[in-house]
Amino acid sequence: MAARPEPFSTGAGRSILDAMADATARKGTAVPLAAFMAGAVVALLVGVFGKVHDPTLAGTTTLGYETVIDMKVVVTTGIAVLAVLQLVGGLWMYGRLGIRTPPWLGTAHRITGTLALLLSAFVAYHCLWSLGLESGKLADGEPVSTRTVVHGVLGCLVVGAAVVKVVAVRSRRAPGWFLPLAGGLLFTLLVLAILTSAVWYLGAEGWPSAAR
Repeated sequence: MAARPEPFSTGAGRSILDAMADATARKGTAVPLAAFMAGAVVALLVGVFGKVHDPTLAGTTTLGYETVIDMKVVVTTGIAVLAVLQLVGGLWMYGRLGIRTPPWLGTAHRITGTLALLLSAFVAYHCLWSLGLESGKLADGEPVSTRTVVHGVLGCLVVGAAVVKVVAVRSRRAPGWFLPLAGGLLFTLLVLAILTSAVWYLGAEGWPSAAR
């Protein structure tokens, strides 16, 4: 009589393990895919709003500086400092600095990250509301610079990347690689947006003066 195959013999066991691995892989990629899709939709909607909205200074603030642009440069500089702290904190927590992680680092990392997101939302609102997504030519016929167009697109992508990062932080079902990837993407886009706005302005005009 031929012996009956055991339920977890080599062939059957491998099939079950392969099926479990496939299910785990699908589950692991579902959250990142959904997050990136949501981020892309948000970035697109922000860009559409920036194009159809009529720019206005109503509902904006200068925080004591001469213009909204001056204010945005100052706040964006603060965001840049917070972004660097986020990078250092992230590398520290993941053991990339070779220094023992203190117990307060996680809390400090969350606080600086939250503050950076809030300030970024504040700046994004003022960009979209007072300037919009500029391209082509301005009302006076002057062509919009390539830097301005690139910065506008980057700003929309930053908002989308922020959505991805929030999902990565909040989700408990996401794979381990998702959070570092989302954080790295947001940091990269944010740095590029800052380079094409505040850094460019400081190089061309210097530090903004307070209103008199």
